[in-house]
Amino acid sequence: MPWELDSDRPIYLQLMERIKSDIIAGHYAPGERLPSVRDLAMEASVNPNTMQKALSELERNGLVYTRRTSGRFITEDESMLKKLRKDMARENIQSFLEAMKQLGFSKKESLELLQEILKEEKE
Repeated sequence: MPWELDSDRPIYLQLMERIKSDIIAGHYAPGERLPSVRDLAMEASVNPNTMQKALSELERNGLVYTRRTSGRFITEDESMLKKLRKDMARENIQSFLEAMKQLGFSKKESLELLQEILKEEKE
């Protein structure tokens, strides 16, 4: 199934975000080999050159690395992965708070509503 991509933003950035999310979610384990550029491009329904650009950027950022003739692998740097996970969570929380603000909720009201929902889910 093709990945959901938005035409309003550069595709390679969206591919990077998706791969980062997959890593953080545990779809790829630290040290695990990524599928080939062509396989990932087919899965995402994008040009292999676009996928190559996304993977090159992830490599430049240190999230993946290349072993000659073996392919690309996920970093084994646990501290980097924990930081990335926390940073991505922080971005999601900021987006949530901004959306709540647009709905007219204060930060306190947003927190109270979130706590209420979390309490309901425990029961």
